[in-house]
Amino acid sequence: MILGQEIIYTFAIFISKNMDYQNLSDEQFKRRFGVYKQTYRKMVESVKSVEADSNSPSKRGPKPKLSIEEQVLVTLEYWREYRTYFHIGTSWELSESTICRIVNKTEKMLLQSGNFRLKGKKALLNQAEIPVVTVMDVTETPIERPQKKQKDFFSGKRGYHTLKSQLVADQNTEEIICVFCGKGRGHDFSLFKKSRVRFHPLTTSIEDSGYQGIAAYHSNSYTPKKKSKNRKLTELEKEYNKALAKERIIIEPINRKLKTLKILSCKYRNRRRRYSLRVNLLAAIYNCELGIGIAAS
Repeated sequence: MILGQEIIYTFAIFISKNMDYQNLSDEQFKRRFGVYKQTYRKMVESVKSVEADSNSPSKRGPKPKLSIEEQVLVTLEYWREYRTYFHIGTSWELSESTICRIVNKTEKMLLQSGNFRLKGKKALLNQAEIPVVTVMDVTETPIERPQKKQKDFFSGKRGYHTLKSQLVADQNTEEIICVFCGKGRGHDFSLFKKSRVRFHPLTTSIEDSGYQGIAAYHSNSYTPKKKSKNRKLTELEKEYNKALAKERIIIEPINRKLKTLKILSCKYRNRRRRYSLRVNLLAAIYNCELGIGIAAS
């Protein structure tokens, strides 16, 4: 049994160290790492540019075992598979602390490069680039049970502890415009008020029933009609809800594509204060993939 485990371990190292990932097709590369090759190259160039522009003096010491290209692959592998630092470290013959530093450093440099940033909520009010129709929704990521203030993170909708992410996307381009994160206990509409997202009067916003009351903040918004205890929906209201659902459905594939990166779909084990940074970064990478995906298909 021990011999068999040693063989599996040796084989895993052989695969990670000797396979030429550049020989994978674009679709295979995306299945393996969660992004297309073109996005991967842009990420590598971004990290290299930040390192080249750094004014800090070069540190003495041994040369890093992994090149920048490999460090970006390690980060993508972490996002895509969300294995522990220890497991990824055994594949690359590095310690888990080294893998942790590589991932954190790569994430920081990608943000510093400015190539992977969202437009932000100010773009929703910018007269030159206001979207015609926006779709807003909240998605949840399970987390480990907090040691303190557990009730703040318990989602009654899901039945476990979560972190919430509010996404605002352009219905026409499917581009994510801005993201805001909060605790699992909060209501979707409460999260919207905390985010201070505001829409241009000419922008039509479409939301689900969790945003009842948003009309007080944006008159050109549409949410489904809800039946009450003593009144059923009329046929006209049912048709209205169906038509609205067809317009709003575009946000669901966006959530699904983001959650192909298991760091957003599996139970989040990292520090919660870094969650918002990662969601924003991964949403910006998703935007970068949009045109590539159309070309590849």
